[in-house]
Amino acid sequence: FEDLEVISVIERESSVESILDKYIVPHGYYYEIDDKTVILRKKTQDELESERIIPAEQQDKKVTGTIRDKDGVPLPGATITVFGTPRGVITDVDGTFTIEASPDDKLIFSFIGMESQEILVNGQTTINVTLLDKTEELDDVTVVAYAKQKKESVLASIETVRPEDLRVPASNLTTALAGRMSGVISYQRSGEPGQDNAQFFIRGVTTFGYAKSPLILIDGIELTATDLGRLHPDDIAAFSIMKDATATALYGARGANGVILVTTKEGKEGAAKVSIRFENSFSQPTQNIDFADPITYMKMHNEAVRTRDPLGFLPYSQAKIENTINGRNSNVYPQTDWQDELIKDRTMNQRLNINMSGGGKVARYYIAASATKDNGILKVDDAND
Repeated sequence: FEDLEVISVIERESSVESILDKYIVPHGYYYEIDDKTVILRKKTQDELESERIIPAEQQDKKVTGTIRDKDGVPLPGATITVFGTPRGVITDVDGTFTIEASPDDKLIFSFIGMESQEILVNGQTTINVTLLDKTEELDDVTVVAYAKQKKESVLASIETVRPEDLRVPASNLTTALAGRMSGVISYQRSGEPGQDNAQFFIRGVTTFGYAKSPLILIDGIELTATDLGRLHPDDIAAFSIMKDATATALYGARGANGVILVTTKEGKEGAAKVSIRFENSFSQPTQNIDFADPITYMKMHNEAVRTRDPLGFLPYSQAKIENTINGRNSNVYPQTDWQDELIKDRTMNQRLNINMSGGGKVARYYIAASATKDNGILKVDDAND
């Protein structure tokens, strides 16, 4: 056994016969197994010569084919290797391949994010393969500007937010960003319905001219904060924020202030599925300012003038104060609570989302419609609404 080198073998769920066939037989040896004893015998020169003559049916032949995904789309860059050998090829832009293989070879078809398949050649010259998604690895994949990478290989600051965490009692999605992700500063300048977009920036301002707005990409299309604010959380499949220069470098100067990536939902093959969500929320001031009533106001105003100038002219006569207390002629001596007249204690807002999805092998669909009704706390006459 002078021609056998010392090797260490680690095999799982493999038989002794398969290990001997793989590591011993190629060196010109026969083996026999008697109970628990393995007997090796070196092949004679005549036996080796006869093995060198390969029958025509065992010679390598060209095997061609096409690799597609479950939707029938060709997969360029898929890998085809011959099991147990370093030989392999990659599919072209049309998903086609050509490889030399013998009838007894086993071909392994693989692609990133999809389940690998092993197929015996068995004399076939054309093999077409459909690869399925590897769903259990989806949580470990991060979408970047140019492809998909494993999370542990992405050394940039990318934060992914669950769409469920974006559900807030408001119709504007931009108001849901504050306090839900680190590095994002968000503030709302106005509560006026329809004009209530929150201003936000990521990790400060990094460009001249105070252009603080991040790049917003919804399904790969650059849109505005208003478009983002009108999205409904039920229609969002993924929401990510790229914060630092490493993550945003591929977007150039437009990504200097960070990038927000939003992917909306798409239909899935199967029967039509309809989802309806209706929300009703109450809105009211967290604190009301207590104002003095008119009578107290007039008395305190007179007292303030008298304190500064005992001979000064008092703005309110005693007769006016007395008539106001007695409620005489409210048009001449009014005591109106303007806060109560102008502002409601609370208001109600409604949000409705309806979506339908489904499809078949040819086409899939996802249709959604949203309606919101935002009411302010100011009391407005119906004629002026």
